[in-house]
Amino acid sequence: MPSAFPLNRFALALLLAPLAAGAQLRVQDASVLAGTCVNCHGPEGRSTGAIPSLRGHTAGYLLQRLRAFRAGQAPDATVMTRLMKGYDDAQIEALAQWFASQEGR
Repeated sequence: MPSAFPLNRFALALLLAPLAAGAQLRVQDASVLAGTCVNCHGPEGRSTGAIPSLRGHTAGYLLQRLRAFRAGQAPDATVMTRLMKGYDDAQIEALAQWFASQEGR
């Protein structure tokens, strides 16, 4: 039975290309990736609960923390160690830049 929304492989590759591993991401593209972060860290990275806010930190600090989570070198980590394994270096850098840029908004 044919799909109601046929999509060839080439078209799918074009849609997913900006998020492909190793691709250079613009900071504004990171807002798509950040969508999953806000579930725990709050809108624009401003937490209203016990989970730390991302907003208000420098990009350098966030980059260091995200890399430490991915490497399993953050003793205070819970689920973040597992989550960060799904991101490549470009995506982690874009996320750090995006959350750091939210302070002035």
